[in-house]
Amino acid sequence: MTSDFTPMRIVVAGGGTAGWMAAAALAYTMGETIDLTLVESDAIGTVGVGEATIPPLVLFNRLIGISEADFMRETQATFKLGIEFENWRCEGEKYFHAFGTTGRDHWSAGFQHFWAEGNERGHTESYSDYCLELVAAYARKFAHLPKNGLNYAYHLNATAYAAFLRRIAEKSGAKRVEGKIAQVELDGDSGNITALRLEDGQRLEGDLFLDCTGFRALLIEGALHVGYDDWSHYLPCDRAIAVQTELSGPPVPYTRAIAHDAGWQWRIPLQHRGGNGIVYCSRYLSQDAARERLMSTLEGKPISEPRAIPFTAGARRKQWHRNCVAIGLAGGFLEPLESTSIHLIQRAVVRLMRMMPAGQVSERDIAEFNDQQLTDMIQVRDFLILHYNATDRRDSPFWRQCATMDIPDTLRQKIELFRETGRVFRKNEEIFAENSWVQVMLGQGIKPQNHHPIAKKMSDAELSRFLSSLRENITKTVAALPSHEDYVAQFCGSKQATVA
Repeated sequence: MTSDFTPMRIVVAGGGTAGWMAAAALAYTMGETIDLTLVESDAIGTVGVGEATIPPLVLFNRLIGISEADFMRETQATFKLGIEFENWRCEGEKYFHAFGTTGRDHWSAGFQHFWAEGNERGHTESYSDYCLELVAAYARKFAHLPKNGLNYAYHLNATAYAAFLRRIAEKSGAKRVEGKIAQVELDGDSGNITALRLEDGQRLEGDLFLDCTGFRALLIEGALHVGYDDWSHYLPCDRAIAVQTELSGPPVPYTRAIAHDAGWQWRIPLQHRGGNGIVYCSRYLSQDAARERLMSTLEGKPISEPRAIPFTAGARRKQWHRNCVAIGLAGGFLEPLESTSIHLIQRAVVRLMRMMPAGQVSERDIAEFNDQQLTDMIQVRDFLILHYNATDRRDSPFWRQCATMDIPDTLRQKIELFRETGRVFRKNEEIFAENSWVQVMLGQGIKPQNHHPIAKKMSDAELSRFLSSLRENITKTVAALPSHEDYVAQFCGSKQATVA
């Protein structure tokens, strides 16, 4: 650095996954160009239940120099190939939302169009038979394949991940201060945050403040009062209860999301334990009844006390205001149905680093950040609404409300476009790609009425060879994979192995 350069003072309020992801990424990437301090209190707990992730976390860890084997050992992580949804379209049925791609696309049309043409010509295989990740998941197999041939994410201990990131952040120069925030000091002229005053009298001054205080949102809402858009009319679940259990068997490489008459339950297998929870709408199910239902359906012995978590789905009206940026739950909350909580933290942190102020904060940067953050959350919100609204269930007041509620025009357009034409388009670096929407819409019972005419160009013999070759390649690949359990044990105990 030049001798006259003054590092930007960044103060991170709150630890947990959000705080330490931000601190680790900023300290590792920005180095001596910033002076980073994180304040947290051991007396304040964290939500810590975001234990399932989606594939971009693999890249995030690489970007900040994390060894995957070390990360998995420290967080007791397992590999995740997707999510199994049970009882969502109707009771007794299930489908799978897998990572990666299904089949092979043509530049003019996605694979679903060729699969639909095959159905018309007598091919009875399901769409999911053409997805490597799905077939591997149900075979309970996994390995790192060349050229990222198997797309994956993780199940992890979120509390351990935060501790792991703390070590990386501190090694990169971040400083941690223990204490509770007593006051957020504002400049009388600009309205910017000038300092955080702690209960013990310490005063932490900064140029940029990151609010990672979770649902409390002490800075962005408590001090700056930006407002909150409530989305519970679209996503009516407003409570969760989480509990940890002993494993009842080898950890499978996928998350389970099991719908019930007032919401759903999750099951997440780690190396050493299981993560379990129930998400529900308090209008239709009491906390006592939800707790009883959760505890009565556990597959392993409980090893923690059940923890209740109230929430309201929605987003802050501004996630960057003045010199304060909200990261994680402080910026909004969308239930963990598609495992997006940690990813939304990641997106906010990476976006902030791309827009890192060079001196004076740019109002254009703030506006762009807020627009992109809100776009992310709306796109995820719509994807979650799809699971609830596109259903044949009418067996309870909760599901009748979900099936008949008004939905956003953005989602209605996506559903009707797929229903009429089989087409899905990904917009603005959308978190969920076309194949994710196709899998969930088919799984929820939305069947295209037409498909692209390019598929009709193939002769019966050509189409048969094309479809059968895809299935044969998947079968061959999965047969060569080791079991997920064995591979995790090998990978966490030795250097990475690949399957040719």
